Formats: sequence, C-alpha cells, structure tokens
Amino acid sequence: NRRGGGVTAIKICGVTSLADGLAAAEAGADLIGFNFYLASPRCIALERCAQISAQLALHFPRVLRVGVFVNLPAAEVRRCLEQGGLQLAQLHGDESPADRAACGPQAYKALRSVCKNIEAYVRPGAPALLLDACVAGAYGGTGQRADWSAAAELARRAPLLLAGGLTPANVAAAIRQVRPWGVDVASGVESRPGIKDHQQIRALVAAVRAADAALAQERERNANHFGA
Repeated sequence: NRRGGGVTAIKICGVTSLADGLAAAEAGADLIGFNFYLASPRCIALERCAQISAQLALHFPRVLRVGVFVNLPAAEVRRCLEQGGLQLAQLHGDESPADRAACGPQAYKALRSVCKNIEAYVRPGAPALLLDACVAGAYGGTGQRADWSAAAELARRAPLLLAGGLTPANVAAAIRQVRPWGVDVASGVESRPGIKDHQQIRALVAAVRAADAALAQERERNANHFGA
C-alpha cells in the first residue's frame, strides 16, 4: 500500500506518450495506467508502453505502473506485465474471481456495479477493487460518474480505487463522500481522448491534496472535541 493516513492515491490512466507520463509523475501521480483494450482511443502498443514504463521506472521509481486489460487470457495479461515493465494489472472487463486469481497477486478487478459476491473479487493489498460507472456496452473511459453512495460502502470494506467521470472540479466532493483509497482519472484530465492536458493534471492533484488536507483538519477538530 503506497498510501495511508488519509492521503488519497492518484492514478492517471490512459497514458499514451512519454510526455504525458512524465507530466503525471512530476505533478504527483502515484499510479500511471496504460490501456491495452483495442477498442479504446487510449489503447497503447506493448512496445511503446515498455519504452514509457522504463523511463518512468528510471526517473520516478515510486510511481506504480498499471496495465488495463479487458477480457484477456491470464497468460496474456502476465506477458504484458512482464514485457511492459508493469507492476499491477487492472481487469476492466467481465473477468470472474477465478480469472483475477489466475492473473496473479498483481491483479485487481474493476467493477461497474456492486455485485452480491463482492468479497470474492477483493484482492489482498491496495487497491483491492476499482469501481467505475455502469454504462451499457462500455468498459470504462466514458466520463460518466460512478455511484458514489455504493462506492462509499465499498470503501469502508476494502481499499477502493474510485473511477468514473472524475475531474479537477468534482474530485474533492468525491473524496469527501466516498473516502476512497485512491482516485482514477482518464478523460477528466484530457484535451482529447488519449492526450492529457498537463495543466488539468496539476489541477487535479492540487484538488486531491486540498481535499486530503481539509479532511485531516476535520479529523483533528473532531479528535480535539471528543478528547476535551
């Protein structure tokens, strides 16, 4: 777990260029995601991902590098992790708990709704799960907002990465309501699909850190009040 103590992890997803990856890391991102879903406008070739990943590992070794996969066989996921220099696998399709387990301990499941057997999907460690918006026929990247009420319930049970329509304008409200382990943003910091807006990335990071600071102050006030 790279985060804790009320500090929200930040994942910038759908990076397709070295410039965008470096900008995200420099701004303070904790995780950077590379999308391998062929139907996505943010899809990246494995060779290009490996090149960017190597530079990130060299200059920003603290930043976790994440591959995003949709319904790929476990052997292919593991191959991409190894050849792409990636540390985590985000399974964003219709994968079962058994599929997640087959991908190894680096894999965590992205859900688009809260299912009955949610505990079967939980990965030990953080992030344990991701919750995204539920949009028919789409596997993420829609810019639509997730169900924050359902997300808040999940966040109380496991280290949750919250995705779905987050932007610099609404991320503080999301953190306040959901209290997630981390936030995952793709379209919310883009000038167009697959091209990041570096100013928006910096604005998002600033908004997250301001929200963390406000919650820390609130906890301190409450502690002082009840300890008086």
